[in-house]
Amino acid sequence: MLIKIVIALSRMILRLLADVDATNFDAIPEKGGVIIVSNHLGRLDAALGILMANRGDAILMIAEKYQKSAVWRWFAKNLDAIWLNRFEVDFHAMRQVLKRLRQGEMLVLAPEGTRSGSESLAPDKFGAAYLAGKTGVPLIPVGVTGTEDRVVRSRLKRFKRLDVTVRMGDPFVLPPMERHDKDAYLQQQTDEIMCQIGALLPPKYRGVYASHPRLLQLLDEGVNGTGRE
Repeated sequence: MLIKIVIALSRMILRLLADVDATNFDAIPEKGGVIIVSNHLGRLDAALGILMANRGDAILMIAEKYQKSAVWRWFAKNLDAIWLNRFEVDFHAMRQVLKRLRQGEMLVLAPEGTRSGSESLAPDKFGAAYLAGKTGVPLIPVGVTGTEDRVVRSRLKRFKRLDVTVRMGDPFVLPPMERHDKDAYLQQQTDEIMCQIGALLPPKYRGVYASHPRLLQLLDEGVNGTGRE
């Protein structure tokens, strides 16, 4: 119940602070396990996916650095959130997420793990590929612009609304994780995930994946309504 209240209040605040141009959010199923994967420009990114999806079964993950705060600990407990260590493989968190995805819950995840200092796609971790490969749940890529922390601070200080664009692609499913050569599987599927996200972003946001053959192929094919610039 608390998570529904938090989402409703947060959606109201978002409408006051930002003009959000969102496309293809009908791609999110109303129920069933799903992983929404997004680029990570600022603190608003993960919240946007949860708020726009408007599902009450979102798996919330909170960075370990907030465990020292009594307020954050209270929220984590009452929102059934999972603490995540971002700087090493957190097997305990992974097991909890796998269990809840298999139960049909929704996860919003930024595969890069932390905000991009370059404000464009950075080399990412293998977490999203691992979770999708183990559970078989669909992934939905999202490209977000306008949420850079410096932009958010600047506009709000001047009492200007944010201009945020959220482009959602179509769901796709990874092949099952192979028992042998898992590292090669994770690298290949991680690249697939990031290229799917990159295809939804303007060129300047594509970062290290800008010239990746798979991204160029997606753009040439006009995947998710994109086209080669």
